Amino acid sequence: MFGPLNIKHHSLTGRITFDLLVQSFASVARNKGAAGVDGMDIDCFRSQSLLLLPSLMKDLKRGTYLPSPGLRVYLPKPDGSKRPIGIPIVRDRVAQEVLRRLLQPLFEPLFHPDSYGFRPGRSCHQALRRVQELHRSGYRHVLDADIKGFFDHLPFSVLMRGLTNVIADGNILTLIERILKAGVCEDGVVKATTVGTPQGGVLSPLLANVALNFLDWHLHGLGYRFVRYADDFVVLCRSAQKAQEALLQAGSYLKDELGLTLSSEKTKVTTFQEGFNFLGFELGSHRCRMRKKAVENLKSKIREGTVRKRNLDAKAIEKLNAVVRGVVNYFGADFGKCREQFRTLDRWYRMRLRCMKYKRKSERDNWRLRNARLRRMGVLFFEDEHSRLRCKARDPPRGGRESPQVDACPPGVRQ
Repeated sequence: MFGPLNIKHHSLTGRITFDLLVQSFASVARNKGAAGVDGMDIDCFRSQSLLLLPSLMKDLKRGTYLPSPGLRVYLPKPDGSKRPIGIPIVRDRVAQEVLRRLLQPLFEPLFHPDSYGFRPGRSCHQALRRVQELHRSGYRHVLDADIKGFFDHLPFSVLMRGLTNVIADGNILTLIERILKAGVCEDGVVKATTVGTPQGGVLSPLLANVALNFLDWHLHGLGYRFVRYADDFVVLCRSAQKAQEALLQAGSYLKDELGLTLSSEKTKVTTFQEGFNFLGFELGSHRCRMRKKAVENLKSKIREGTVRKRNLDAKAIEKLNAVVRGVVNYFGADFGKCREQFRTLDRWYRMRLRCMKYKRKSERDNWRLRNARLRRMGVLFFEDEHSRLRCKARDPPRGGRESPQVDACPPGVRQ
């Protein structure tokens, strides 16, 4: 099921214009990113854009566009494992952004209202507020679900079924199918891809929502309340029996209809009283704070920036301040209860800064480098930034409009 507005769209190819390609390249350039298998970076592509963009437009409109394999790299995860991603060449990133801009307005009205991931005007904070709203309405039992290897194991047939339900332009469908099957290049060897969405591509989040929209409307049809952010979702119920039924229903539908499975290790039925993790927060009946894994990930990032062999100079402080701002903007939201965690983190953070400054660990350095001096050096602290954020929310700027709250978190901290 794809919601109430299931209308086929034709002749999307005709909407590909040079202006659209220019806007798409501008978006890709803002996101920066490394070069792909051809070694061409953003600046190099920009210098030749007057030749490359018209050529790309011609290939997209004629259906002769052939994507290159993604460059396989492995990003370290906080648990020590590695996440494989494929870096597309800049030309392919522009092509994917063109397709995303064409398709997103068509699918957006069809997505379920309780899907929040990678959608315009929606955020993690809104998803978390919705979870708390359902809790206050009496939904105390929770199916905390995790889809096993979602981006790596999603069948192409499911994606194409979701796309063909809405898109009737054969050229556009063929272009997307070629992107899915472009493969990856690892150690000079090209490997074919037969399942999964290309992680690292700008089109992947939209394709993920297209596939999981089937699950959303299935759960809706069964009368369940849920909140989903990309492949991370929770189902909220009024009784333990309903939550167990939701586990069976979601598991069987994912397996039979979408070719996916729930992770037996990470999926569980729990309650708000026991607590559960969602989008980096630990949620409970009377708590909404940073989960332990998020705290450890944050400490790892600070350790990287406070190595004793380096100097505590303006450049180091600037990088550390960016981490502090990002964490407070995300975890310091009005619905959170992280003040005590921020106070504890500040004590540990100041110890790291003093160790970096004096190349040792000694309590006497607390007097040599006091908090006020650190502030004069430009160091931001978690609790100070949290207080500043709350004051800004209470006192909107002139004009009466509330200052928007940033829903962002440094990479690797929220997981």
